Amino acid sequence: MRIAHCSDVHITENYFSLPLHRLGWRRWVALAELTVGGRARRYARAPRALAAIANEAQARQVDHFILSGDLTAYALEGEFLGARRALGALADDPRRCTVIPGNHDVFTPGSHRTGRFARHFGHLLESDLPEYRREGAFPFVRLVGAEAAVVGLLSARVPHTPGLSYGVIGQAQLEGLAALLQDARLEGRAVLVTVHHAPLNPKGRPDRWHHGLRDADALLRLLPGPRYAVLHGHIHHRYHHPATAERPHIFGAGSSTEAGREGYWVIDVAEGRIAGGQQYTPVL
Repeated sequence: MRIAHCSDVHITENYFSLPLHRLGWRRWVALAELTVGGRARRYARAPRALAAIANEAQARQVDHFILSGDLTAYALEGEFLGARRALGALADDPRRCTVIPGNHDVFTPGSHRTGRFARHFGHLLESDLPEYRREGAFPFVRLVGAEAAVVGLLSARVPHTPGLSYGVIGQAQLEGLAALLQDARLEGRAVLVTVHHAPLNPKGRPDRWHHGLRDADALLRLLPGPRYAVLHGHIHHRYHHPATAERPHIFGAGSSTEAGREGYWVIDVAEGRIAGGQQYTPVL
């Protein structure tokens, strides 16, 4: 089996065509990152890159497609619409596609309160084993073929202020995941757990306190060995830490649409284990 994994596609509106009152003060602060920081320029071709990744993944006949959050720049309605268009028909089918929110997708309290992500992608949070949900739709699980299970967790929270982008899964979801992993219907399957925030950085260490996954250790303890993988984004570097006896494979998808760094993983599953992965660069 083959699983495609991308992340942090950051579809970006033209912010200067919108009234300031629609943006809100958090996005006013973010305008510096878009302009002086160059983010808008780096993601100008993000819709085209995401569409290319989705099309290539289907051409490679992957069994499931995963996007581990940060679909948008700053959670505007038009950005969610753009991400949905770029994914095309793939985003219509929960059997083929899993998408979870990242911190940029809940950037403002209003975007979270009105359920902006859920309006466009909530149908992709369906669960084959809904009895294990503990926080809204999470954790959810998708049984893929006979050899794999894709689990979705929520780590993205509305930040108290721009600049704080750490993630928390929370005890309730972790308890739900622990119970789910004991279910006989997962026996013999590789388990790919999708979460936005990184449990380890590219050097194999915990991420910075204001940016990392606060309960990463608790998550990794539940997933020992090569049967398991954690698929994440948030850190804009693409890397793989192979599994050990104590923890799972960790696949960071980086930022799949950033200019000059476009790419995605195709992860192989064989005999109920993660067999490895190959990085690909989309043809634009």
